[in-house]
Amino acid sequence: MKSSIRKIGNSRGVLIPASFLKACGIGQEIELSLDGNRIVIEPMHKPRTGWFETYQTNEDESVWGEIQETELETEDWKW
Repeated sequence: MKSSIRKIGNSRGVLIPASFLKACGIGQEIELSLDGNRIVIEPMHKPRTGWFETYQTNEDESVWGEIQETELETEDWKW
């Protein structure tokens, strides 16, 4: 598809068809970067998106495993 660059104040802008934006999942904010001499436009993702999608829990195991308290942890402190 051919498009043109338009002047917007001291900057320049490109009109991107709504169907392109929808297909790429682009909303109001984008991540803009350079790849050699190419301008890359990607949808902005919230930080930590997808961090827990592959997380698996095993309810039979304790989170702390076989960690045991030491004598220093069980005796009263003296101030």
